[in-house]
Amino acid sequence: MKIYELIAPCHFGLEAVLKKEIYELGYEITKVEDGRVTFEGDAEAICRANIFLRTAERVLLKMGQFHAETFEELFQGIRKIPWEEYIPADGKFWVAKASSIKSKLFSPSDIQSIVKKAMVERMREHYHKKWFEESGASFPLRLFLMKDEVTVAIDTSGDSLHKRGYRTLSGVAPISETLAAALIMLTPWQGDRILVDPFCGSGTFPIEAAMMAANIAPGINRGFTAEGWTDLIGQQQWQESVQEARDLINTDISVDIQGYDIDGDVIKAARDNARRAGVEHLIHFQQRPLSSLSHPKKYGFLIANPPYGERMQDKEMLPQLYTEIGEALKRLDSWSAYLITGYEDAERYIGRKADKNRKIYNGMIKTYFYQFLGPKPPRRPRPQK
Repeated sequence: MKIYELIAPCHFGLEAVLKKEIYELGYEITKVEDGRVTFEGDAEAICRANIFLRTAERVLLKMGQFHAETFEELFQGIRKIPWEEYIPADGKFWVAKASSIKSKLFSPSDIQSIVKKAMVERMREHYHKKWFEESGASFPLRLFLMKDEVTVAIDTSGDSLHKRGYRTLSGVAPISETLAAALIMLTPWQGDRILVDPFCGSGTFPIEAAMMAANIAPGINRGFTAEGWTDLIGQQQWQESVQEARDLINTDISVDIQGYDIDGDVIKAARDNARRAGVEHLIHFQQRPLSSLSHPKKYGFLIANPPYGERMQDKEMLPQLYTEIGEALKRLDSWSAYLITGYEDAERYIGRKADKNRKIYNGMIKTYFYQFLGPKPPRRPRPQK
């Protein structure tokens, strides 16, 4: 059984959440860096990581790491990698992305060109061919250069793992599925407590929460690039991993997950997305303004991605909006609230300093995950023997 090094990129600031997920899947972590976690696993791990990880952006098969300050060093470093052990003679291979930080080599197009040439030369020597048709399975590469250290990997996922397959319509500034899942995991919410998103948009927070409660693996209804790598991963391994995920699903549960939005069309889209995710019956969506937000239940969770001025015309509305959020929190005085926002005056207009906040990069936008903690519910009495 061959053991590989696998790299799982994630949102900056959420590495600990992904690390916990990987441990729970049963794999050993070898390195944690900004925006990525490296772990060890066999071919089955590639299948399971793609299907089960909620917070990873993709799963990469690490091919090598070396130092390169010149294009010649880059060429020779790539040429030393045994590509023929992974890519068949008819495989389609290219550099899908090259990023460079604090490195002497910084031109993505030049890096992509040199890497492709080095790979072709290596494979010509092994396959004794002058021309590769590249008509077979896809092997997209990703390169990271950090302080002249080159890390090269093959992307096993294809489309980013945030593309679960359920969201076809979204609002103005949707939160990604992977980020939404990670933020929910940062809270102590469990399926026996009420959860409300008053800015639900396309329904991502409620849907991800419902999928967690029902134990629905995020990648169960989509495909992955590595499914075509039949020389490396047998179809039976994919089938067994999917069956494992199906066996764990339990949608016959009772939860209280609610999503509100002021836009009726958006609510309709959220219901459609929930139906595609298989959790429509677990979520109550309603067209409802923030000003009417209240609830008789105690010790609930509010989690939301409120507007924070992504569009210039929205900026003047923010003080009033965040004041309304503060008023809603006063009405929900036993609840805990979790808000991700890039609005720097959020606490000022909410009228309360967050008990905790965490800096998170949503793409290239610096945001904060404000945590307003309510009282803990009383302990339930232990059942008598």
